[in-house]
Amino acid sequence: MHNSALEIQIKTLPRSPGVYQYFDEEGTLIYVGKAKDIKKRVSSYFTKTHDSGKTRVLVKKIASIKHIVVATETDALLLENNLIKKNRPRYNVLLKDDKTYPWICIKKERFPRVFTTRRVIKDGSEYFGPYTSMKTVSTLLDLIKGLYPLRTCKYDLAADKISSGKYKVCLEYHLGNCKGACEGLETTESYDKNIVAIREILKGNFKDSLSQFRLQMKRFAENLQFEEAQKMKDKIAVLENYQAKSTIINPKISNVDVFSIVSDESFGYVNFLQISYGSIIRSHTLEIKKKLDETDKELLQLAITEIRQRFHSNSKEIYVPFKVDVGEDLKVTVPQLGDKKHILDLSIRNAKYYRMDRFKQIKITDPDRHTNRIMAQMKTDLRLHEEPRHIECFDNSNIQGTHPVAACVVFKNGKPSKKDYRHFNIKTVAGPDDFASMEEVVYRRYKRLLEEKESLPQLIIIDGGKGQLSSALKSLDALGLRGKIAIIGIAKRLEELFYPDDPIPLYLDKKSETLKIVQQLRNEAHRFGIEHHRNRRSKTALNTELESIAGIGEKTIVDLLKHFKSVKRISHAKLDELEAVIGVSRAEKIYNYYHST
Repeated sequence: MHNSALEIQIKTLPRSPGVYQYFDEEGTLIYVGKAKDIKKRVSSYFTKTHDSGKTRVLVKKIASIKHIVVATETDALLLENNLIKKNRPRYNVLLKDDKTYPWICIKKERFPRVFTTRRVIKDGSEYFGPYTSMKTVSTLLDLIKGLYPLRTCKYDLAADKISSGKYKVCLEYHLGNCKGACEGLETTESYDKNIVAIREILKGNFKDSLSQFRLQMKRFAENLQFEEAQKMKDKIAVLENYQAKSTIINPKISNVDVFSIVSDESFGYVNFLQISYGSIIRSHTLEIKKKLDETDKELLQLAITEIRQRFHSNSKEIYVPFKVDVGEDLKVTVPQLGDKKHILDLSIRNAKYYRMDRFKQIKITDPDRHTNRIMAQMKTDLRLHEEPRHIECFDNSNIQGTHPVAACVVFKNGKPSKKDYRHFNIKTVAGPDDFASMEEVVYRRYKRLLEEKESLPQLIIIDGGKGQLSSALKSLDALGLRGKIAIIGIAKRLEELFYPDDPIPLYLDKKSETLKIVQQLRNEAHRFGIEHHRNRRSKTALNTELESIAGIGEKTIVDLLKHFKSVKRISHAKLDELEAVIGVSRAEKIYNYYHST
C-alpha cells in the first residue's frame, strides 16, 4: 500500500478506545496494540523519533492498519490480549505458558467429594484455583482431610440406593476417615456443614472453622468426653498452625491481587500474589520477552490482564508499584507503607528470586543468551556506546617500593581469558610512584597492540581513583586512543566508578551483575599482580643468598637448584651430597656457609 493510502487510513481513524492492528505488505499481522484514543496513539508511531531500532523497523514495515472500537479501556485490554495470543504477531511480546494448573474441585453431587484435578468440567461443580504449585494443593487437601471426614469413593449415593443397602462401608470408614454415608450412617445436613467450612478454608477464611471446633471442644469437655475434646483440640492446633504459616499480613486485607515487575534489557518478570483474608492463596511469576524495548508499565499492564484472565480472578482491587491503566472497574492502589507495602515488597522479592533462578538455568542451558544479556546490561549500567565484549583491567603492585610491577587481566564475553593476561616490570619509574607506573604500562600495552594490529578492548578498567585514571588517560592521549576506548577507574573503599572529565562518581547497585564482574576483574588483576610481585621477590632473595657466597658463580647455583629444587634443601644438604653435584672445593664453601656458627 502506498504511503498516501496509509496517511488516509491514519487520518480517518476514530478518537475512541480500542485496538489497532498493523499489517505488512503481504497482509501478515505484525503488531497489535491498544489505546484510549486510537488515532492519537497510531499517529504517534509516524510522527515521533523512536529511540528503539526495533520500533523504527516496525514502522517501516507497516503497510496497512485495521482497528476495532470497543466501549471501554478494559474491553480494549482483553481484546488486545486475546488477539496477541491467537495471532502471535512478530513484534508483540508473547505471554506463553503451556502448563495446565491444578484445581481443587468440590463435586456437584450428593455427599460431595473434594479432590484435585487439572480438568475443569462445567457440570455445576465448584473449582478453587488454579494453583501454581501441586505442593500447595496437596497441603490444603491433607489439611482438609485431617479436619473433616470426607468420602473418597465414586458411588452414586442417591437416597434410594443407600436405603436399599446397595453399598457397604469400606476401609476408610474403619480408619475413621469417613463416617459411612454409603450405609446411611451420616446425614446430608451434617456432611454439607463440613463442605461449607471447607469452602471457607479454600477461600482463606479459617475463622468459622476455628470457632466451630472451639465450641465442640467446650461441649465435649463439659460432658466429660475428654478423648473427643482432645481430638477437637488437635484439629484447632493443626488449623492455627496452618493459618500462622499462611497468614502474612492483616487478615482484613482480602480479595486483593498484587502485581510487581523487575526487568532487564531483554525480559520482564511479573509476579502475581492473590490475597484472601491476609493469606497468599496463589503465587505465579510470568516471564515476558521484550520485542520493542517495552517499558515496565507496558509489560505490567499486559501481564495483569493476562494473569487475571488465566486465573479467573474477580478481585476488585490490585496493588502495584506504580500507576497502571487497566480499566475503570478495577481499583488501583500504589502502597507507600504499612501492611500493603509489605505485601508489595514481598511480591517484588519473589520476582527477583525468580529472575535469579532463571539466570542460573539459562547460564547452564543457554550460555549464549546469558552472555548476551550480561553484555547488554553492562552496556546500559556503565553508560557505554557498545557492549564490552573485551575488557582489560590494570593494577599496580609494589611493597615498600621494591620490585614495582603491574598486571593486566583480560575478560572476553564476561569471562577471564587467561592466555591474554600480561605482566609488566616497571622500567622507567624510580621508587613507588603508582601514577607514573600506570601511565607507563597503559602506554606500553596499547602501543604494542597497535603495532601488532591486535584488536583493542571496548573497555579499560583502572584499579584506583581519579589519579590513576588521569595517568592512564595521558597514555591514551599520546597514542591517539582517547574517545576510541571507554575507560573508567574503580576506587576500592566505596566501589566508586570514575569517568574521565566527570567529577561525580557512579555508584552501582551492590547486588548488580555489572558491579560483580567489575569487582571480579579488579580482584583478578590484584591477585595476578601480587603473584608476579611475590615471584620476583622470591627469585631475587634466592639468587642474592647463594650469590653472596664467595667463589660461587651463576652456573654452580643453576646446577644446585636443578638437583635440590630449592635453597632450603641446599642449606640442609650433607657435604657428600653437595660434593656429588658441584665438587669438593665449592661444596665445602657452601656447607661451611650454612653450618658455621
